[in-house]
Amino acid sequence: MKFTDGFWQLRPGVTALYAQEAYDIAETSDTADGDGIVITAPTMVIAKRGDTLNRPVLTTTLSSPAEGVIRVRIAHHEGSRWHGGFGLPGARPGSATATVSDTGGILDAGALVARITPGAPWDLSFEVDGRRVTGSGHKAQGYVRLASDAQVDAGIVGNARQGGSTPHSSSFVHEQLDLGVGELVYGLGERFGPLVKNGQSVDIWNADGGTSSEQAYKSIPFHLSNRGYGVLVNDPGHVSYEIGSETVERVQFSVSGEVLEYFVIAGPTPKDVLGRYTALTGRPPVVPAWSYGLWLSTSFTTDYDEQTVNSFIDEMAARELPVSVFHFDCFWMREFNWCDFEWDPRVFPDPEGMLARLHDKDLRVCVWINPYIGQRSPLFREAADQGFLVRRPDGSVWQWDLWQAGMGLVDFTNPDATAWYQAKLRALLDQGVDCFKTDFGERIPTEVVWADGSDPERMHNLYTDLYNRAVHDVLTQARGVDDAVLFARSATAGGQSMPVHWGGDSTSTFASMAETLRGGLSLALSGFAFWSHDIGGFEGMPDAGVFKRWTAFGLLGSHSRFHGSSSYRVPWMFDEEAVDVTRRFTHLKMQLMPYLYQQGLDATRTGVPLMRPMQLEFPEDPAVGYLDRQYMLGPDLLVAPVLSADGSVEFYLPAGEWTSLLTGETVTGGGWRRETHGFDTLPLYVRPGSALPWGARTDRPDYDYHDGLTVRVFTGGSGSAAVTVTNPDGLERVYPVDLAEVTG
Repeated sequence: MKFTDGFWQLRPGVTALYAQEAYDIAETSDTADGDGIVITAPTMVIAKRGDTLNRPVLTTTLSSPAEGVIRVRIAHHEGSRWHGGFGLPGARPGSATATVSDTGGILDAGALVARITPGAPWDLSFEVDGRRVTGSGHKAQGYVRLASDAQVDAGIVGNARQGGSTPHSSSFVHEQLDLGVGELVYGLGERFGPLVKNGQSVDIWNADGGTSSEQAYKSIPFHLSNRGYGVLVNDPGHVSYEIGSETVERVQFSVSGEVLEYFVIAGPTPKDVLGRYTALTGRPPVVPAWSYGLWLSTSFTTDYDEQTVNSFIDEMAARELPVSVFHFDCFWMREFNWCDFEWDPRVFPDPEGMLARLHDKDLRVCVWINPYIGQRSPLFREAADQGFLVRRPDGSVWQWDLWQAGMGLVDFTNPDATAWYQAKLRALLDQGVDCFKTDFGERIPTEVVWADGSDPERMHNLYTDLYNRAVHDVLTQARGVDDAVLFARSATAGGQSMPVHWGGDSTSTFASMAETLRGGLSLALSGFAFWSHDIGGFEGMPDAGVFKRWTAFGLLGSHSRFHGSSSYRVPWMFDEEAVDVTRRFTHLKMQLMPYLYQQGLDATRTGVPLMRPMQLEFPEDPAVGYLDRQYMLGPDLLVAPVLSADGSVEFYLPAGEWTSLLTGETVTGGGWRRETHGFDTLPLYVRPGSALPWGARTDRPDYDYHDGLTVRVFTGGSGSAAVTVTNPDGLERVYPVDLAEVTG
């Protein structure tokens, strides 16, 4: 949201008050985190007593919810209603010491120190290892008011879709943090534009906009800098960012109302930042080993019944294409009835028997759900009568016709509504369903009243958290903590604790494949460890080349799914080579399971994702800053998907001797390479000196990894190392290796 007209002036209709000096600095014990520092910042420099009259102030409070994390709270009117921040399961009050003297105030949170300088100009510094990594300077903290005719000019109208626009407001609080020379900003959720966010305006406002737009299904008000820190704006509502796009030397973020709260999170490395961020907002749980296998879907609007499903599964088995999960998309329920949680009896007359027969084929079953209840559904009246649907201010049920005719929205702020919804899911689990695809959760209206009185602006983004939590809790209670997994589309901060998420509605082109990858990398730098996407793209029918290239890419990630809109996505629908490509890369992934599963377990302890942008693994290499067409899969495998029809691909190899996992060729890194690949290969390189645990089976992801295990050692290493391998049943063994004995 832009408030200024160039460097010197404000936009028409905008008035602004800025923190001009740290007039008074005092220690306090009255914060959410224990000891802290409170700063009174007048909106002009106080030269004489009379200057204190009729003079607004901003009150800035510093405290620490965890080691290496500093909370900054900026308030214009402290008594105004604040709609609250995110749940912080990792908050540990008393994590910092506060000191105030004539030279200013210092809040020491271990790895991060905040230093406020008394007097003018306003200067709040954040330091890591004694070095200033960012700070809030002159005219950075501001309270802004907009005349009504200035709101459109400021860009706050947002998504104009009915029921999905950002809320209009007349007052805002903003902060601007220094953006250094060469500093790059990442994150802010699953965003499909450029990976580096410098120069962009970003609205944290979940929307169902597809992957080919500036909108996002997963809007996360967290950004990560390559200078050794991260920032979380602790506001689930609409947060507007200008990343060097208004004041080009700064990152600006603003929220409506009277209060802005944010956290600065220490590094010094990007992994350290993600570790502290996910420790504060929630680490991912263990996801079951079977979920790493291939998910095969009915697709969306295709015709299918049990015979169709069995024909796909049997043909996959006959062609040695291992499938772990079969997914039933929307039309497992009757049209216009979504969601009534009842199998369409015209197509699936014996759901319990069918599910049992699928289990006999050693498959897990996933079914599609969403949080909406169509008016034709028998459950609509039941939910409406019991007050389980979100209501308008006049007391009527909120409804619209976009997606399902007359649909209502389950009010998960009502505990009874949540329990009612969960009971429907438990009935499906009792039938034999294993997991749920939690679709939607982004189109959440603001002109409504919530059962618990929540601020509608706050609930727009936060709704997805309540929705996915309700479903995830059912699975953990019924299936056990280590056997629960979602396939979710929407998220906000903390959503990484309810995996897995997929990338939403892409088109079936190379360009969309590239934007999908950018979205996944951006989400990884926002704290999400597990991620998937629709192999081949969702909208339209990919040509055989796109499907085959996307298959190789999709099977070199944590989770892999064949899914489309109006067409089946079984590989023989394209050509026989697509079958061969699918076989090659599904078998490869199964052999990589000892490595991938261990990385998943490590993510639950560290918060470091499986798919890693190059910036995460090689932060000291300036060449990786803008790379968004390749990634590391765990710490040791470099993947560069082929995004062209002619098979050509350009990618960067950091310094060292890299080995192609597919050909055994060794290549000296430290520069760019151009290669041309057939459909059965792509650049897949092993990091110098790696020791890679290699499984013995190609038919399933959940097997005894120790049985027949090989540890492959690759060139470029010296000395010894230890490789940890953990079975799905929890059996852990450590294998010592000599890195000089190259076996790979």
